[in-house]
Amino acid sequence: MVVEKILQVKDLNISFHTFSGEVKAIRGVNFDLYKGETLAIVGESGSGKSVTTKSIMRLLPEHNSEIKSGEILFNGKDLAKLKDREMQKIRGHDISMIFQDPMTSLNPTMKIGNQITEPLIKHQNMSRHDAKERALDLLKLVGIPKPEIRINQYPHQFSGGMRQRVVIAIALACNPKILIADEPTTALDVTIQAQILELMKDLQKKIDTSIIFITHDLGVVANVADRVAVMYGGKIVEIGTADEIFYNPKHPYTWGLISSMPDMDTEEEELFSIPGTPPDLLDPPKGDAFAPRNPFVMKIDLEQEPPFFKVSETHYAATWLLHPDAPPVDPPDAVKRRQSQYLEMTGVNSGAVGLDKGNSQFPGKKEGK
Repeated sequence: MVVEKILQVKDLNISFHTFSGEVKAIRGVNFDLYKGETLAIVGESGSGKSVTTKSIMRLLPEHNSEIKSGEILFNGKDLAKLKDREMQKIRGHDISMIFQDPMTSLNPTMKIGNQITEPLIKHQNMSRHDAKERALDLLKLVGIPKPEIRINQYPHQFSGGMRQRVVIAIALACNPKILIADEPTTALDVTIQAQILELMKDLQKKIDTSIIFITHDLGVVANVADRVAVMYGGKIVEIGTADEIFYNPKHPYTWGLISSMPDMDTEEEELFSIPGTPPDLLDPPKGDAFAPRNPFVMKIDLEQEPPFFKVSETHYAATWLLHPDAPPVDPPDAVKRRQSQYLEMTGVNSGAVGLDKGNSQFPGKKEGK
């Protein structure tokens, strides 16, 4: 069965012009979003997750941001080239966004009901009466009790979890084709986090929307995502199905993220932490951006940027360690445990099966750290 591509991001490059110089925040990002799926984008703060998704909504600051090149294709249109008036018809109607902090997403001076009905009146041309009925239905849908009372209340009268449910109701008001969730559970405690994630899974089934879920916490998306893209230094460095990324990761950066996440088998007193700091994107490194923090660094990592290597039909990683001529390395114990579980689940001991692009020869001498 052929699954429809609802969004295509091609070779996206975004810069910010600052007093210190040009910050190359996004450097050649490519990914597709399929109808009805959840794609999680994970990575440390500053890796480019939010910038990538805000560019889809065209919500980057106009005074110093610039989409240098690339395409964001949706419904046959390149969103990167649309005028603001054209984007206003898409925002909230076809593509909606849930932001990180629900208190700053809601207008404190407006009743909740007015904030939900606003996009319905603007995009769906509903009467105020019909929009209010739809708002009540949405409040019930997201699990807010006594919606007839709550619809006339202000944001400060809601708890953090209930405010986030209201934000989700606003985002879903026009049945968008794409829902972007920018760390929607970060400001909430873990119990409410689980409720919000379960709510989003249920709602996705009901309205058949595609979700881009942004987070720095791999554990949050373990049971939510269909596919996972790992970002580092303004690039996607690994992408695959959720099982492939969680149980058979191939990039050393993904290994670090996995190892820093506790699970039921974790016995160490201290969790692993990735040494060093993210790269300075005012002056991006020449080779692999992760090289200075990579315990398995080779000479070529400092000289040439790795292409994507194909691990499976759905799994790609940009690391020279997957080249046939690269020396074998021993991943962290947490990763080896997961890879053993993957072998039991699939019967496949997956390694790189060839280059997606680039030379078939290994350019440069291999060196340990």
